[in-house]
Amino acid sequence: MKTAKGWRLGMGEVQLLAGHRHARSQLKKPVWIIVLISLVILFLICAYVYPPQSSSTCYIFSSRGCKVLSDWLPPAPAREYTDEEIASRVVIRDILNTSPIETRNSKIAFMFLSLGSLPFERLWEKFFHGHEGRFTVYVHASKEKPVHVSRYFINRDIRSEQVVWGKISMIDAEKRLLANALKDPDNQHFVLLSDSCVPLHSFDYVYDYLMHTNISFIDCFYDPGPHGNGRYSEHMLPEVEKKDFRKGAQWFTMKRQHALIVMADHLYYTKFRDYCKPGLEGKNCIADEHYLPTFFSMVDPGGIATWSVTHVDWSERKWHPKSYRAQDVTYELLKNITSIDVSIHVTSDDKHEEQIKPCLWNGVKRPCYLFARKFYPEALDNLLDLFSNYTTI
Repeated sequence: MKTAKGWRLGMGEVQLLAGHRHARSQLKKPVWIIVLISLVILFLICAYVYPPQSSSTCYIFSSRGCKVLSDWLPPAPAREYTDEEIASRVVIRDILNTSPIETRNSKIAFMFLSLGSLPFERLWEKFFHGHEGRFTVYVHASKEKPVHVSRYFINRDIRSEQVVWGKISMIDAEKRLLANALKDPDNQHFVLLSDSCVPLHSFDYVYDYLMHTNISFIDCFYDPGPHGNGRYSEHMLPEVEKKDFRKGAQWFTMKRQHALIVMADHLYYTKFRDYCKPGLEGKNCIADEHYLPTFFSMVDPGGIATWSVTHVDWSERKWHPKSYRAQDVTYELLKNITSIDVSIHVTSDDKHEEQIKPCLWNGVKRPCYLFARKFYPEALDNLLDLFSNYTTI
């Protein structure tokens, strides 16, 4: 009897214990759900504040990578502009929205940036001949007064200052040329050239190429390497962020509206004047390689072609581009240059990634280049002999 009673009491205790465990289990379920949801929320918040940098981490979320997460999460709050930025953007917006001035005779301003005399004046005279009234010439000679041999260049010198390679004085010279060229209301497109530049096509071809498109040909690309974004200084903040920093060759062609906003800009210019110079913070920031590409990428990215119409060969990967001597100048060389229809940029990081894009003119793929450099003066006679042939390619 005792044993049976004990057994019955034991069963009751077991039943009571089982009921107690069941009740605890029912209570634990919502707690674990809340904890799990909290961990997920915390994980997503951390992913938003500290986004994953590697593609392998991104694929934890989806086979489509980080974009899925970034699309789902709310956008980061926009930075509040400074007073100077607001004023600058208002001026730039109004200039860009102003219709171009209609003139009876639209001209191209050819602006030459040189040390002194121009060795290819006779070639340019051949290029300009018969097209009087459709162009103007401006010469900025930074070291010595040039001696001119062509009537198109006589009395076309502007007041010049010394230019130091890599420093803001190069930008100052470009702006000085633009300011003088803008005084003529008929000048509707502006071309920056060096003393080693030569034309690749006839004047009519160049005129139609530039005047019948509504963009500026300003070289611009993103280079994550040491000679690109590695030159960026955080002192440019908040107006210029590292993600907006761009690189490109200085040799541009520019429509009148863009020339005007370059002259109107003070805010972004001062950032590059003060914080983009050789030797600053142990970096070699070259102002003329970064100011205009960065500026236009920020204020009017859709208004530029992102390549220069002046060809230069950097394939040797030296500090200076390949130069052409007399023996190098052949019909085949010039034919090859004028047939190029893709622009190639190479990053300066260890990957040396090639960024290849077709040269689109009004949406149609066309040859990229109207001019070329860098030619030695000794190449003049060969260029004169070949001019009639290669400019009809």
